[in-house]
Amino acid sequence: MKNIYWIMIMGLMAQSCFEYNPNQIILDDDEKNLTEKYVAEIQAKPAPDTIKMAFMGDTQRFYDEAELFVKDANKRDDITFIMHGGDISDFGLVKEFRWVHDIMSESKVPYLTAVGNHDLLANGKKVYREMYGDYNYTFTYGNYLFVILDTNSREYEFNGNIPDLNWLSARLEENTANRNVIVISHVPPYNSDFDDELEAEYASILANDPNVVLSLHAHEHSYLDEEVYGDGVRYFVTTTVNKEGYALLSLWDDGLSIERVKFDD
Repeated sequence: MKNIYWIMIMGLMAQSCFEYNPNQIILDDDEKNLTEKYVAEIQAKPAPDTIKMAFMGDTQRFYDEAELFVKDANKRDDITFIMHGGDISDFGLVKEFRWVHDIMSESKVPYLTAVGNHDLLANGKKVYREMYGDYNYTFTYGNYLFVILDTNSREYEFNGNIPDLNWLSARLEENTANRNVIVISHVPPYNSDFDDELEAEYASILANDPNVVLSLHAHEHSYLDEEVYGDGVRYFVTTTVNKEGYALLSLWDDGLSIERVKFDD
C-alpha cells in the first residue's frame, strides 16, 4: 500500500515538472498577463520629449538572432520600449513562447507584442492570451495612442471579422485628445494573408482619421516604407531578426522618424 502512495506522489510531482504533450500550457505566474504588466511599466515613467521605440519581429526559431537583437538594444541608452511585431513563435507551442520571452525579458526596457499568424497555430491562441493578453489592445504614452490589433485573416479562414474594423474605428473615435495614432499589426493590409475584402475599408479608416500617422507591420521578413495607397498614410514593415535588423522609431509631438538598424555579433 505504501508503494502505491509513493507512486501516486511521484506521479503528481512529475506532472508538475514535465510537459507530456506540446500543447499543454504551463506558465509561471511571472509569465502571465505580460501586456498589462509592461504597459504599466512604460506608463509609470514620464514620457520623454522624444519616445524611442524599437520595432522588430518574426523571432520564430531564430533564438540566437533574437539574443543578438537584445544585446544590441541593451547597448543603447535611448530606447523607451520595444514592440515585437508578431510571430513570436513558429508553431504556436508554449515552449517557443517561453524561450522567446526568456530572451526578450533580458532587455533593459519593457517589450510589447502584436500577435502573428504563426502565434495562432496549434495551441498558440490560448498560449498568447494567457501569456500576453488580448489580441487587440491600446495604450497611450505621451502624445501618442498605440493601437495594436490582430490582422491574421488567413488563420480565421477569411471569415470577414479579422481584422475587427468596428473595434478599430471605435478606438480611433475615442481619441478625443487628438493624440498622434500609430496602428500596429503583424500582417500588412496589401498582403495575401490579409482579408482582401477588408483591405480597402482598413485603408479608408486610417486615411480618414487625421491623427493616424503610421501603420506598422512585420510578417514579410523585409523592409517596406511607402505611402501604399496614395492617401497620405505611411506604411512601414520591419524585417525579421533573422536578417539581423530592426527599426528604431523616434516619436515627438509634431513628427517622427524611422531608422533601420543593423546588428551582428
